[in-house]
Amino acid sequence: MSTIPAAAPAQGSDCITDCTALATWTGFAFEVRPATPDDEGRLADFLARLTPDDRRFRFLSGMPKVGHDLLERLTRVDHDRTVDFLAFDGDVLIASAMLAADPAMERAEVAIAILPEYKHRGVGWTLLAHLARFAESKGIGLIESVECRDNFEAIGVEKDMGFSATSYPGDPTLVLLTRKLGDPNIELTS
Repeated sequence: MSTIPAAAPAQGSDCITDCTALATWTGFAFEVRPATPDDEGRLADFLARLTPDDRRFRFLSGMPKVGHDLLERLTRVDHDRTVDFLAFDGDVLIASAMLAADPAMERAEVAIAILPEYKHRGVGWTLLAHLARFAESKGIGLIESVECRDNFEAIGVEKDMGFSATSYPGDPTLVLLTRKLGDPNIELTS
């Protein structure tokens, strides 16, 4: 992982500031940066390109379209306790990776959505590792993900990364996956 200087974004890249270059285990390279309010339209277009199941998996409910209020909550964040990293292949928004911490900064929830044509390239794994490293840098000790029980791909990736799965309290259709951070015996590799 390397940080791309603000003065020298990659050619054809959407990244202007706070960009990080990442590469997956498949060799696919992309850039991430925190979302800004200016990304609302771009994020709306991205979410519209997701399959109905992918939107349901991301927001834990069926929604044919994501409204302005939710888009505002995704792009107007404090970038301390909450951050939505946007992933780009050149100027194409390919994924969104959100981290939202509790007020004590002890635990944080993660949620990732990826365009269908960019799945199976290691993007989800790499973004989850990026979120975990970011959370660790903030002193967060536990990350968790709430998944629909039928989101087998995400649950598999999270289990492969050392997450433990339990039933979600009060909702048999969901699974809670948790992973402790800060363990020097567990490496967060992409």
